[in-house]
Amino acid sequence: MVANRTSADGGMETSYGFRDVAKGEKQALVNDVFHKVAKRYDIMNDVMSAGLHRVWKDAMIAALNPRKDPDYHTLDVAGGTGDIAFRIVEASKRLAHSTVLDINASMLGVGQERAQKKGLSDNLTFVEANAEELPFEANTFDAYTIAFGIRNVPRIDVALSEAYRVLKRGGRLLVLEFSEVQMPLLDRVYDEWSFKAIPKFGKMITGDAEPYQYLVESIRKFPNQKDFAAMIERAGFSKVSFTNYTGGIAALHSGWKI
Repeated sequence: MVANRTSADGGMETSYGFRDVAKGEKQALVNDVFHKVAKRYDIMNDVMSAGLHRVWKDAMIAALNPRKDPDYHTLDVAGGTGDIAFRIVEASKRLAHSTVLDINASMLGVGQERAQKKGLSDNLTFVEANAEELPFEANTFDAYTIAFGIRNVPRIDVALSEAYRVLKRGGRLLVLEFSEVQMPLLDRVYDEWSFKAIPKFGKMITGDAEPYQYLVESIRKFPNQKDFAAMIERAGFSKVSFTNYTGGIAALHSGWKI
């Protein structure tokens, strides 16, 4: 049974998938999920999106259009494996610098290994920290990105406020996240795939279906496109908009600090 989505007024802080948990309990549960899947994170995303996450991420970077400038600094949150940061650096002709922040050491370890293999270590800084309490001064970054991570943050409103704080004036927020399917029939197909196929594939790949069950449930609890846009506006951002990908399976939200 599909549970109701949380609203712009919150609710994700006590939602571990379809299960309600006590305040303060969710973060440890989510950390355990990502410790389990860190080594197979790309495979996990391929399973969750049928490979489309790569297309969506490329579209996200095209929307960002990072400057080819060594003074261009971005913060990629919940991006431990480096997937978005690598794309940003490459799109800037290896001139920009990206700080990769994640609360999960296992995910960061994978990202650091990948960065070394790609020869991108000089363009990247890896930081273990919480999205709700960023260890940076105000007005530091030109862009803040987060892909498929915001729904795992317990206090989303706090994370968005922190994003606003650390961005420079004129800086941009981009959030890529699974969202609410907007096309009739596709929503039914997607539900069948999510609840019946994804946990089974997850168990085949990792030997454990539970992390995948949480992930598909968390997608259904996350606020829909309009409600999440309202949360971004409430954090102080201007010119907030969103673009649906693949009928709303994912959506890219954008906001500016003006």
